[in-house]
Amino acid sequence: MTQEFNRRRFVGAAASVAAVAAAGPLLSACGGGGEQNTGGNSKSGLKAALPDYVPRNAVKPDIAPVQGSEGAVTDPGFLRYPSERATTVDGVPGSGGKYTAVTPLWGTVPSPGNSFYQAMSKALGVELTMKPADGNNYATIVPTMTAAKRLPDWIQLPTWWNSNLNVGQLAGSQLADLTPYVSGDKIKKYPNLAALPTAAWHVGAWRDKIYGIPCSASRFVVPGATFYRRDILEAKGITADQVKSAADLMSLGKELTDAKRGVWAFDDVWTYLYPLFGAAQKWQVEDDKLVHVFETPQYLEALDWHHKLAKSGYMHPDALAGDNAGSLTRFYSGKVLISGGGTGAWTLADHESGRAANENYRRGAFDVFAADGKSTPRTFMGASTSLVSYFNARLKPAQIKELLAVANYLAAPYGSREYTLTNFGVEGVHHTLKDGVPTATAEGKKSTQVPTYPFLASPTAVISSMGAEDVTRDYAAWQARNVKRLYKPVFWNMNIAMQQQMATAEAAQSVNDTVKDCYFGKKSVKDVQAAISSWQSSSGDRLKRWMTENVLEKYGTGQ
Repeated sequence: MTQEFNRRRFVGAAASVAAVAAAGPLLSACGGGGEQNTGGNSKSGLKAALPDYVPRNAVKPDIAPVQGSEGAVTDPGFLRYPSERATTVDGVPGSGGKYTAVTPLWGTVPSPGNSFYQAMSKALGVELTMKPADGNNYATIVPTMTAAKRLPDWIQLPTWWNSNLNVGQLAGSQLADLTPYVSGDKIKKYPNLAALPTAAWHVGAWRDKIYGIPCSASRFVVPGATFYRRDILEAKGITADQVKSAADLMSLGKELTDAKRGVWAFDDVWTYLYPLFGAAQKWQVEDDKLVHVFETPQYLEALDWHHKLAKSGYMHPDALAGDNAGSLTRFYSGKVLISGGGTGAWTLADHESGRAANENYRRGAFDVFAADGKSTPRTFMGASTSLVSYFNARLKPAQIKELLAVANYLAAPYGSREYTLTNFGVEGVHHTLKDGVPTATAEGKKSTQVPTYPFLASPTAVISSMGAEDVTRDYAAWQARNVKRLYKPVFWNMNIAMQQQMATAEAAQSVNDTVKDCYFGKKSVKDVQAAISSWQSSSGDRLKRWMTENVLEKYGTGQ
């Protein structure tokens, strides 16, 4: 997602959840037993349903994208907000329809019918009533709507809640099939939507049909990064390129830790570091057979290293106690110098918060390395997006076409006339330009600071931290150095609907609880192995058979 959205709290509380969602397949659970449709897509069927990809260069970035491995591409970088507003939509897209839209929201809910919403409805040519709902309770709010079959006309369903929201079963029953309107060259009627990455459309595809519109898609998505205080380490003569293995990182932990001064090297890094040991996202295929990550020596090796880290004295006591809420405070204050996190943390807001604590603050991230220091460095890609919006199945064809035209407006590229209105409101009313940067007025702070429309449709992600060029340059350079180190994991971008019993087995809660205790030093690797053995015999082996028969053999690996 764009760094500009992050600055304006688009991610908020969702950032960490989305980062975790990138590490797992897109699941949707349903009740009952026996045979059931997994919602999977066949290779030929999906190819026929997907929209054509038609790149659009309406606004030229300051830092051009870099091509990487397996289709990965870095996000374009903007050092400043474009001064010339390109127009990408001719006329008014709508024709007077009246619709309701529900999106999750983390922040203060704007007042209904505010001046920004009015300006947007006028520009869109529809009366679009926005009804943002509390993001913290969204996973319980939406099922109430679906149970009563009272979904709004347009709704955002984040993929990390696919299982809770039962999206696989809603597709085709309560959610509209968009395939007749967007497949192949039909998408050319909506050029901004056609410019969205093809892989991102996979995320809203079920049973060889397109149901969802991808939002904030990217071709560079990773589980996260291992960040460090660049200002502090470089003052000690330490640069990121000196860390080429897990052993190097552990040695650095020893060098940086000074418990007597209240400084520890590490916060929690497990989620973002374990893939560098060669551990799979969740599944891998060996000799044409599925192998779960729990069964691999690489996963246990990663756990062993993290268990030793927990026992080393190099990790902050509060981190060991599971206090994630205080991790940023520890990082900003210099009490912790290395911390894992989603890449959505690399923002202007982070820069400003860090500088408030220390004027020299600068975030950096270690490049992807091989834990053994010998293998080829690599990490798996996350899903191309975790934000997908859907139309209500009760809409008539003319209404679907009208809302697709509206979505095309909302997906206008960064810096365009349409993007500026959608994200900052009307100039002189909701924002003014200060040194070329759209800056919210008092009115804008009440209505535009917590985004809603980008949850319905938005352009491909960019890197932009306006007013802090170093942040943009640093993050863009990190992407460029690592884009050739990415690979597609098994079942990449695939949607899989499964029975509740299998979804529970896939969650493997008892194992994951033990894993957490292990990397916090409370339990041993042997305890984890015992938990894995118990999980395999109780449900894990059945899950593997189910995935083999219903997904791998029918739809392949998604790679």
